Amino acid sequence: MINNFTICQRCIMDTSDSVIRFDSNGICDHCHNYDENIEPNWHTGDKGYAELMAAAEQIKKEGKGKDFDCIIGLSGGLDSSYTAYVAKEIMGLRPLLFHVDAGWNTDQAVGNIEKLVDGLGLDLYTEVINWEEMKDLQVAFLKSGISDQDIPQDCAFFSSLYKFARKNRIKHVLTGGNYSTEWCREPNEWGAYPGIDKTLITDIHNKFGTKPLKTYPIIDVLVYKIFHHQILRMKVFKPLNLVPFLKKDAEQLLKDKYGWQPFQHKHHESRFTRFYEDYWMPRKFGYDKRRAHFSSLVVTGQMTREEALERISKPELPEEFMKNEFKYVANKLGLSVDELQAIFEQPNKSYRDYKNKLGLIQLGAKLINLLGIERRHYR
Repeated sequence: MINNFTICQRCIMDTSDSVIRFDSNGICDHCHNYDENIEPNWHTGDKGYAELMAAAEQIKKEGKGKDFDCIIGLSGGLDSSYTAYVAKEIMGLRPLLFHVDAGWNTDQAVGNIEKLVDGLGLDLYTEVINWEEMKDLQVAFLKSGISDQDIPQDCAFFSSLYKFARKNRIKHVLTGGNYSTEWCREPNEWGAYPGIDKTLITDIHNKFGTKPLKTYPIIDVLVYKIFHHQILRMKVFKPLNLVPFLKKDAEQLLKDKYGWQPFQHKHHESRFTRFYEDYWMPRKFGYDKRRAHFSSLVVTGQMTREEALERISKPELPEEFMKNEFKYVANKLGLSVDELQAIFEQPNKSYRDYKNKLGLIQLGAKLINLLGIERRHYR
């Protein structure tokens, strides 16, 4: 492969991914991974349905006599919402819907959760994260200068769910992870750190935090992979990889059946994530996660490349709206606008500037790929 093109001629990934590679036709390694590893092993027809229902029977069998046979982390966004629908209406499961309130829910996300709970007739458990601790960790991460500002939220969501599942002996975790809308994995440098690295989180908080994290949940990725999976035998299942899942069709189905409302873009159910992905990251680091999101849709035939290029040529949200969001985020985090602006203007750093165990995590990710458990592109 050679590296003399700036943008893929098939998707819209470009050299803002510093390790992207292109072949002589200008096709990137993300697309090659899709063609060689993902598409041949991705079955959503009869074969996928058979695998889906076999998994459903196994989950029902292992959950017999319990209040719930599986758990689903529900954000109110499309992927987790459609997973809840598939679990209940297609697989016939008895899932517990589990929501983590980290302080940044949009009203639309809350409304979507309520509509799904009522429409599907399922139980919801909400875990509320201690806001003072959450706030302190988020400010610490902003001050750290690294690109991945969603680690505090992701860690809270993931760790809370697994702690609850372990405590209540729920062995099956269903997630909305899927190839259809996210086969193109965002590079690590864009803020897609592969797993919860307690070493990194602790080092950043020790340097920039001011309050002890007494109740904030952290389950390290290695603890999760080894203890929860191998010893407790908890299993993660991704049903959306076994059913036809097209973004617009899924949104319409949820809207028609339950009054669920679609978001303008992926991850907009969280007000902080929306701010971080649409303002902080592209303006401070030059990384636009929409490139990966749209590339996934382009290659799976859900968006034309021309549509993707047109949409990414301008900000996702109006300038005045984002200025107001900047003020909102600063105020909610206990900062003045000038203080948040000063943090924004400080030199950029990366996870490499702090203690971490990314090398060990990547080794595990490569092993998972070799075993065929995961097929997305881990470099």
